[in-house]
Amino acid sequence: MVSRRQFRRLSQVTTGIAAVALTVTACGSGGSGAPQDPGAGQSTPTAEVPSVAKDPALAAMVPTDIAADGKIIVGQDQSYPPNEFVDEQNQAVGMDIDLGNAIAAKLGLTMEYQNSAFDGIIPGLTSGKYELAMSSFTINAERLQQVDMVSYFSAGTSMAVLKGNPDAVAIDDLCGKTVAVQKGTVQVEDLEKANAECKTAGKPEITVSQFQNQTDVTLALTAKRAQAMLADSPVVDYAVKQTEGQLETAGAPYDTAPYGIIVPKDKGDYAKAVQGALQALIDDGAYTKILEKWGVQAGGIPTAEINPEPAG
Repeated sequence: MVSRRQFRRLSQVTTGIAAVALTVTACGSGGSGAPQDPGAGQSTPTAEVPSVAKDPALAAMVPTDIAADGKIIVGQDQSYPPNEFVDEQNQAVGMDIDLGNAIAAKLGLTMEYQNSAFDGIIPGLTSGKYELAMSSFTINAERLQQVDMVSYFSAGTSMAVLKGNPDAVAIDDLCGKTVAVQKGTVQVEDLEKANAECKTAGKPEITVSQFQNQTDVTLALTAKRAQAMLADSPVVDYAVKQTEGQLETAGAPYDTAPYGIIVPKDKGDYAKAVQGALQALIDDGAYTKILEKWGVQAGGIPTAEINPEPAG
């Protein structure tokens, strides 16, 4: 995934595998290790989400062609707990769902989430299939050339290993280890870079096991078909919690960068409406309560920005 993801900048990962070791936010997934479906076995927090009142001024900023039917069509890859996933009742849930619903309520609208392969979301948005995308997209220069992005969360890359780290996996020396990762993510690029360093050093290569869904990545680790997994930090933290003692994090997150809500370019004040709604939620505390519900408050931000400058 383009940083989910696949295009998160790698410049902060300096030369050498040791640089890769600084921090890893994995695209983690929950489950006990038994489930095969993306949402199977996921327990959903029961905390109530704050009610949100419509802001008429912000609602008036939404383009009429989007607001006319009372809903916003959202592209999303629902295989990435706790950010967005399908629960045991086959309902889309997660941090992004709750935040998206609150933003829509502030705009006097509702969100209609449509599940998609991650790499098809931005093309779907630019072609008019979706009116907004909210699926753990990291803000980067390449994406900003195509779309507008409103920052709403901060995440890095993390690594999870089996409890007790029986294989002594270190993020600064993954040579010879088997590491599970979701296809298309920035973590795949990280591992390719690390593998090149292994070869240069004359060490055994990393075996990179790639899976379509993050839940399958976590399953590979809990089933001991991998010795570690890399994913975005909130995903790894949630996977550790959901596997009830089977996994633990190792090392600190690296390459921390903001996620962005994506809207099409050339849509008048649409991005401003989304940014204003999110900032209102931050200011009144509803934003923090939603993050706390999912245990990801460490990634909260104080200010929502439109197209912030990517980290240098």
